[in-house]
Amino acid sequence: MAEDKGTGDRQPVVQTITMPADANGNGDIFGGWVLSQMDIAGGVAAGRVCKGRCATVAIDSMTFHRPISIGDLVSVYCDVARIGTTSVTIHIDTYVTRRDESQPIKVTEGNFVFVAIDDDGKPRSIPK
Repeated sequence: MAEDKGTGDRQPVVQTITMPADANGNGDIFGGWVLSQMDIAGGVAAGRVCKGRCATVAIDSMTFHRPISIGDLVSVYCDVARIGTTSVTIHIDTYVTRRDESQPIKVTEGNFVFVAIDDDGKPRSIPK
């Protein structure tokens, strides 16, 4: 995994509050919900690099460090890890700020791969 950059002066690509509908019976947020938020954020970041339409083709790695609870403020940060001819790898960190705390906590991280696609859904070159 990439070195932890923390949140520092970085701006989240996606930020949301978790709701009861996003949780299991124990009050922990579903992993699939977190993956969805990360994929949305990664798609935004990849779209900026690709200068247009792109699609998720792989999740190279994914680690869940800590659970997310109902009412947590979820912030998703993205960094470009690699740019290829038609694909881009985005390293994604997810942090939460608990309701009664001020310090963000890293809860997940992963590397998502996106491919630039044309109007027909076929791979295209990423502009330099």
